[in-house]
Amino acid sequence: MMKTQTNEKPKILIVDDKIENLVAVEKLLDDFNVEFIRALSGNEAIVSTFLNDFALAIIDIQMPEMDGYETVEFLRQEDRTKYLPVIFVSAIYKDDFYVVKGIETGAVDLISKPIQPEILRGKVKVFLDLYLQKRELERMNAELRIAKDKAEAATHTKSLFLASMSHEIRTPLNGIIGMANILKGTTLNKEQQEYLDIINISGNNLLAIINDILDFSKIESGQVELENMAFDLHNEVEEIVKLLALKAGEKRLELHVEIAQNVPGHISGDSLRLKQILINLLNNAIKFTPSGSVTLKIGKLNQSTIKDHGSKVKKVKLIFRVIDTGIGISEEGKKKLFRAFSQTESSISRKFGGTGLGLAISKNLSKMMNGEIGVESEEGKGSKFWFTAEFELSDAVIVRSGESKQSETVSGKTLNVLLVEDNVINQKVALFNLNKLGHFVDVAENGKIALEMFQKNRYDVILMDVIMPIMDGIEATHKIRDLEKRNGIKDPIPIIAMTANALKGEREKLISEGMNEYISKPFKTEDLIKLLRF
Repeated sequence: MMKTQTNEKPKILIVDDKIENLVAVEKLLDDFNVEFIRALSGNEAIVSTFLNDFALAIIDIQMPEMDGYETVEFLRQEDRTKYLPVIFVSAIYKDDFYVVKGIETGAVDLISKPIQPEILRGKVKVFLDLYLQKRELERMNAELRIAKDKAEAATHTKSLFLASMSHEIRTPLNGIIGMANILKGTTLNKEQQEYLDIINISGNNLLAIINDILDFSKIESGQVELENMAFDLHNEVEEIVKLLALKAGEKRLELHVEIAQNVPGHISGDSLRLKQILINLLNNAIKFTPSGSVTLKIGKLNQSTIKDHGSKVKKVKLIFRVIDTGIGISEEGKKKLFRAFSQTESSISRKFGGTGLGLAISKNLSKMMNGEIGVESEEGKGSKFWFTAEFELSDAVIVRSGESKQSETVSGKTLNVLLVEDNVINQKVALFNLNKLGHFVDVAENGKIALEMFQKNRYDVILMDVIMPIMDGIEATHKIRDLEKRNGIKDPIPIIAMTANALKGEREKLISEGMNEYISKPFKTEDLIKLLRF
């Protein structure tokens, strides 16, 4: 006996101008768990297809007014019944000619009368099984769509939460780091300098943790896209060594770099993400190495040429190895590596700290660069972390750090700046930095006040916080742009957004709202200098 997977039974349409024939078909199939819908003519059959969803139709060919051929031809013209399986039944049309005509009309089979029960039952069972499989597939697809919608909604909710938390945490952090940098420029005794260093280190450590969490979440939700820019590999590695040399020196560790001769200097890819992986691995190596050395080795695995949009592109795959003489990793510990929020052991976490996200992020980034990551280590005998990444060979001329003729300090031009910021501490941080750079600054506590001040005074640039009470930065920007348009101003004032939201797409979103650029809090003075050089 046939069994359906839902409460609703499959429906079979039976069409014949003689009621006794309909009853006979039902009798032959009475142990099938189906519902029969009768039709005494082709017209009745067509009406029934608009009211019901059928698994199968069994139609007599010879009927008055509209025969079976005409009925099926009509059904095949409708989207709803275009693929409805139809079995013709006929007492007189038994020759091959009529069988072929029935198939050409759109039927899947033809059974001659008198009907042999086994033949009818066998063919009906096949089509009922197909129908039930189709219905189960539709059910699964519907569940997948619901699950997909829920996942997308969850991702959207998480993105909103991350944006909110990023703003709420970065706003006070901007004040902490900003004020610490301001204090650095004042006269301090040795004890005060030590306290300030602790504040500065703690603030930057907290910022690193926030960045790790945001990075992991963005990668996990597919919000990270790699850039493809030309860069000098040797130059980038040199910057990393300079950054970490002090930390290694404090532990009296030797920090070595070995780059194979066949490694190309000029390549194209995402240099920032590459540096992120290298800094993470080198930082870990320095952290977990009490004495000895840390070595970065870079080699070339292979080189190939591929066709991309009709042009040939040269690819090179590099391997990066970070080797240390540190504490090593146990077999059990190696199993936990590269997992999110995981440290090899709780004692390690307590002693050395960290979110346990760095290696998980590095694993995802190396995968995005068509590479992989791994480790070779033995407890007490040091570790060798390695990863591979693919880049394009670049013919571009790269200007190394220090070779640029353009000064990295602020130009002598003094600007009239309108600072729009509701947080008092962040006002002070921005004011100090802008005044130190020689600019004149007016402060507005929200977008409404900023709009009034913009109409009364002349400014060269507006630094606009995004989230503020009364009127936020986006609404204020819209109103300023409307005023400029109404007054026929050809050169709109540059508006630079200041926001603690560091999520992907924020810059593009703010520019689409009428702003010119974007700076993320907490910002560095050099970042501000670059934005104000226009």
